[in-house]
Amino acid sequence: MKIKQIAISLALATATLGLGACSSMSQQDKNTAIGAAVGGVAGSVLTGGSTTGAVGGAVVGGVIGNQVNKPTR
Repeated sequence: MKIKQIAISLALATATLGLGACSSMSQQDKNTAIGAAVGGVAGSVLTGGSTTGAVGGAVVGGVIGNQVNKPTR
């Protein structure tokens, strides 16, 4: 169980660092990606390594990240 949590955390951290190289992303896109990564890790940890928790956390984190500092139109 512990190895699964570490593997998920490392995968999400790697994805986050990989997305950091995308300089053409808008600030809102970056916030969405960061929110999804943090939410995925938090969801996994809070549910004891559950895949469903990780995916649910990533979705919720992505939505919250998308809405933070949303530009006015």
